[in-house]
Amino acid sequence: MIAAIFVLLGLGVVLGGVLGVASKWLAVEENPIEAELQAMLPGSQCGQCGFVGCAQAAAALARGEAPVTLCPPGGRAVAEALAKKLGISADLSGHEEKRPEYAYIRAELCVGCTRCMQECNVDAIIGAAKQMHDVVADICHGCGKCSLVCPTDGIEMRPVPATVKTWHWPKPRRLASAN
Repeated sequence: MIAAIFVLLGLGVVLGGVLGVASKWLAVEENPIEAELQAMLPGSQCGQCGFVGCAQAAAALARGEAPVTLCPPGGRAVAEALAKKLGISADLSGHEEKRPEYAYIRAELCVGCTRCMQECNVDAIIGAAKQMHDVVADICHGCGKCSLVCPTDGIEMRPVPATVKTWHWPKPRRLASAN
């Protein structure tokens, strides 16, 4: 009995040592700018930029393969911050500031196909097969992917209404100096 305990203890120490050495020897070095760029992105993993998630978008930005205006949910502020971090100039002339939206399912057009549920990566759509679906607006981040796959065009994107939670003071405007 005691011999078995010592054998298992020795085996654990040896395998733990092998794993520790392997983690150092096989470590993949990461670009530190990628982590900083990823922290600047919203982190909603919506895919509106054309990448699977914010980590892949940050990697493409660090390699210079994507424009700084790639993130629609981040808007102008994120594009300017990314450009400043990367030390490049951003052409924001064609950038349209988008209001926050959420998906709305029109009940009379929903056939219960579940395509929208499969497309939603935040599980904001609730329902079952061959049943009407609904969207939890507080969870929906407005990527619009569900509306693209709906066979009956029963999903529309609506602007988030201004409430106490969503309303913000407008930024002050710089007054022209009276010199």
